[in-house]
Amino acid sequence: MSHPPDLGASSPRPGTPAPGGPTPVISAEPIRVIAWRNAVFVIFTLSGLALATWVARLPAVRDQLHLDTAMVGLLILGLSVGAVIGLVVAPHLLALLGPRGSILFCLFLVAAGLTGVGLVSAFVPVLALAMLCLAVFGFGNGMLDVLMNVEGAAAERANGRTLMPLMHAFFSFGTVIGAGLGALASLLNVPVSWNLGIIAVLIVVVGASIVRYLPKVVDVEDETTSAKTPIKQRIKDSLAVWADMRLLLIGLVLLGMAFAEGSANDWLALATVDGHHQDNTTGAIVFGVFVVAMTVGRIAGGPILDRFGRVPVIRWSALLGAIGLLMFILSPVLWVAIIGTVLWGLGSSLGFPVGISAAADDPQKAAARVSAVAIIGYCAFLAGPPLLGFLGQHFGILNALFVVLILLILAALAAPAARERTGPFAR
Repeated sequence: MSHPPDLGASSPRPGTPAPGGPTPVISAEPIRVIAWRNAVFVIFTLSGLALATWVARLPAVRDQLHLDTAMVGLLILGLSVGAVIGLVVAPHLLALLGPRGSILFCLFLVAAGLTGVGLVSAFVPVLALAMLCLAVFGFGNGMLDVLMNVEGAAAERANGRTLMPLMHAFFSFGTVIGAGLGALASLLNVPVSWNLGIIAVLIVVVGASIVRYLPKVVDVEDETTSAKTPIKQRIKDSLAVWADMRLLLIGLVLLGMAFAEGSANDWLALATVDGHHQDNTTGAIVFGVFVVAMTVGRIAGGPILDRFGRVPVIRWSALLGAIGLLMFILSPVLWVAIIGTVLWGLGSSLGFPVGISAAADDPQKAAARVSAVAIIGYCAFLAGPPLLGFLGQHFGILNALFVVLILLILAALAAPAARERTGPFAR
């Protein structure tokens, strides 16, 4: 794992772990560790901002490209394919460019893809070109997903307390901003190209200004991302983690929770418009409600996890998400659907960060393990859009969401795999 840059020669002091929190490491100068942590917070925020900006304007992009529900699923598939490829490439990019260079490169790709989607939908409304731009966006964001979680896990250990849910809360905070700005842009009839382009510029400017607080190089402790390790050995080590059954079950947790979160990211706005017969602005607002609930759940997640442990939190989260999803699907009135959206968001909030923390428990192969479970989780983003699009076209988008319930149940059943290796909840 990475350590903060230029640690200096000051006397180290041990971190103080919260009960059930991450195993502490000897921390570096407190100010630099805090700056490292805060930089990771900002990166999570930028990732959420980019994704929510795209999702909030999806109904408008759909209209400009003249797509039906099944074709929207195909469009989103471009993003998912790019993201999965990015997940595979991420550890090798980290070894090649280090944390600073690799994350900045990802942010440039995200901005380029976002800008391209806006320009294509406005001036060259061709589905294939829009898919290509989304693939670039997904490729950058997929790599960024692994890289920021690896850095987040390292910063979490350096700080000696549970931080991963809070980091994902900053992702959700970014989605709140993106959804809010998207809804406002829709209400004011701001062109999609302008909305996406301005956000893309913001991502590049802010990203370029904060990466200097990240480490310059990767510590050789993680052999799967060390530039000193031959590439063949890195590939072999990356593939070896797939033989770990516990890791695969953690991936199943991520699969269910990512499907619950991803189905909302991809379809909630459209389900509100097409399923509950609301306008595009209301669809963006309901999506905003979801991401606010996600943010609240993740802010509260650290103390909850430290008090109760990962396993019961995952199980109850899956149940809460299922209840909320049923309310959204079956609601005859909008206000009940909104309450369901809140529960859906709260229930989906902790699954992904908890799974990532569990995968990163072994710091020697953290990048490869995070990449592996993220790939499993991203199968939801890969298979979900076309599957829900196909089912939505034939049975209605609300009925298609029943598929998510099955995966939430599987996530609850696989929860014991995420149990802590150290602390009062380990056994």
